[in-house]
Amino acid sequence: MEDFQTICTFNFAHEIIVLKSILQNEGIPFLFQNENLISIDPFASIAYGGIHLKVHRNDFERVQKILDNLNTNLKIVE
Repeated sequence: MEDFQTICTFNFAHEIIVLKSILQNEGIPFLFQNENLISIDPFASIAYGGIHLKVHRNDFERVQKILDNLNTNLKIVE
């Protein structure tokens, strides 16, 4: 896990559904830190700084392109 870096942060669990599917289909290893906690208690998002998408540093540029594409087309990534 030490080679994984946070690439973006989301406030609510429903915001990651599409991205999770894309990353799985692309075969990119990832971790959504705090996902379960914030799914159970959405107000915890403020306390824990949201849901952090962590990817391996070797996949960082590839995931950034996916995020840019989603942001351009769907306006869901901040």
